[in-house]
Amino acid sequence: MPPDDDDEFAELRAEEGNAILRLFLEYGRERLPTFVGGAGAAIVQMLMALVPSFVLAIAIDSLFFDTRAFSLPLVPAVWIPGDQGGQFLLAGGLVAASYALSSVFSWANNYLWNSFSQHFQHAVRVDTYDALQRQGVEFFDNRQTGEVMSILNNDVNQLEGFLTNNLKSLITIVVRVGGMGAVMLLINWRLALIPVAAIPALGYLSYWFVETIHPKYQEVRSAVGRLNSRLENNIGGIETLKSFTTEPFETDRVRESSREYLDSQWDAITTRIKFFPSLQATTAAAYVSVFFVGGWWVVTGTPPHPFFSGGDPDATLTAGTLVLFLNYSRRFVYPMRQMGQIINGYQYAEAAGERIVGLLDDDTRVGTETDGVELDDEERRTPAYGTEADGVEGHVEFDDVQFAYRDEDGEAEETVLRGISFEADAGDYVGLVGPTGAGKSTTMKLLLRFYDPDSGTIRLDGRDVRDIDIRSLREHVGYVSQEPYLFYGTVADNIAYGVPEYDDEAMHEAAETAGAHEFVADLEDGYDTMVGERGVKLSGGQRQRIALARTILRDPDVLVLDEATSHVDNETEAVIQNSLEALTEDRTVFAIAHRLSTVRDADQILVMDDGEIVERGDHERLIDGDGLYANLWRVQVGEMEALPESFVERSLEAQ
Repeated sequence: MPPDDDDEFAELRAEEGNAILRLFLEYGRERLPTFVGGAGAAIVQMLMALVPSFVLAIAIDSLFFDTRAFSLPLVPAVWIPGDQGGQFLLAGGLVAASYALSSVFSWANNYLWNSFSQHFQHAVRVDTYDALQRQGVEFFDNRQTGEVMSILNNDVNQLEGFLTNNLKSLITIVVRVGGMGAVMLLINWRLALIPVAAIPALGYLSYWFVETIHPKYQEVRSAVGRLNSRLENNIGGIETLKSFTTEPFETDRVRESSREYLDSQWDAITTRIKFFPSLQATTAAAYVSVFFVGGWWVVTGTPPHPFFSGGDPDATLTAGTLVLFLNYSRRFVYPMRQMGQIINGYQYAEAAGERIVGLLDDDTRVGTETDGVELDDEERRTPAYGTEADGVEGHVEFDDVQFAYRDEDGEAEETVLRGISFEADAGDYVGLVGPTGAGKSTTMKLLLRFYDPDSGTIRLDGRDVRDIDIRSLREHVGYVSQEPYLFYGTVADNIAYGVPEYDDEAMHEAAETAGAHEFVADLEDGYDTMVGERGVKLSGGQRQRIALARTILRDPDVLVLDEATSHVDNETEAVIQNSLEALTEDRTVFAIAHRLSTVRDADQILVMDDGEIVERGDHERLIDGDGLYANLWRVQVGEMEALPESFVERSLEAQ
């Protein structure tokens, strides 16, 4: 089946091998004894379920109709009472004991099986999440949050449901059908052929169902993900939705996504409702045939066809044997109807498993494996700012770097960086300025290996960053985004995020440096104040200061500030800049800014435009150069009349 153009994970589906078997072998191995124990309990439970009908058949023939002597297989003759009352009590005791044992083993089966499936689900979900979070940033650029969540929740839960219900039912059916079929074949193999003959017909129907339903369930999984994405997107942007009064528009979009899910689900349902009645009709025909053939034989004394007697005119069929066959046939053919449910569940689980395995096996991401060079951590700095740096000096070099973002198919889109080359000495304060979309943020994201360049080299202390263990690299390069993300939790939780060992004094010092301590102290619960989901209870400037404090507490050797003060007022920015002066003395700092006052005192300012560095130097030199930087400065200080006409026209075109 070709990938669905709307399925964001279509290219990650596992296309070879059985995804469920692969996951079972990988994640079920550690708990195999639990699985085997549950399977064993299911087998014993089903064997016990065969006993009552078998004992009833013997009792009918020997005790009620007296057509044969009372005897029980595997029970020594000396154990069987000589009187009918004792024989009846023995038969009743065996039936009661079989039901009791069946209940005990049913409990053991459910306990062990659920234990296995729940731990299996837990292990798969954790590893799937780990594989997701190790994906490169470009992976999430091309996918919606709801679609990603559908793998972690819907797909993993589908696997657990198959193991808990369908796989257990499959073992039960095999044992039950196999046991009852064997007994019927031993007693009267000719009559037993009637229910047994239903199996090939059921097998063909099941094969047709598998071939037909599998692609439909893949589309259902994709539709679920798209619907989740739409709902998550709208709920996350509820304030924007309300402020623009777009409720009817968004309702229509949800209706469209829900309709896509409805159509794909209905397509699968219509296939199912053709399949299950066909199974029911086939199994019912087998049961009715046993009733007519066996019933005629018992009532008239002769079978309806010589085949069933094997040519023996004296061959008889007792009432007890007919009851046994009817009971077994009913219980023999009915589980075969469940095969449809099992196959139905399997196809759902296989479609889910393909996405999980495809994600686990994906090797296209920017790796987070620990096979690169580890930067020296023996003398990591503490939050007591000003101590000596460790083995990372902070010398950064970009050498003819080119980069283009890629779509979900891995195809390069428009090039956004062209021939970026510059060098920052250890301890330098470097500013990056330029119009929106010039490539400033992208340049710095390459330093952290959020993406890898298409060509060229980025070096840290002379090492290609691609040769450095990515975890170690990001421990030494701090990053503050222009749109900081706060996690649900307290202010303290967010500032100390990623720093497992810290003290309150260090945290407060980091908050003071970031200009956050004063407003945090005024909050009702101080550092224990809950910030809400995504920090919704705080203003944009407050969120930005907490994010800055979070990075300062980690005390990185290289610090990237991506519009880190864009949401704060001028007074707060002045406080932060004054605090950062001491912080930036012994580390390399890159500051992306639209407010040029932020980088006025930088050692080096890189002016970017349309993915290229068009000017470089300090503030005074760039002002004297009367180029793009000088015009941006004139805009900021309000000297609009001094702007050249070409600059104004270009700005209008960009808008």
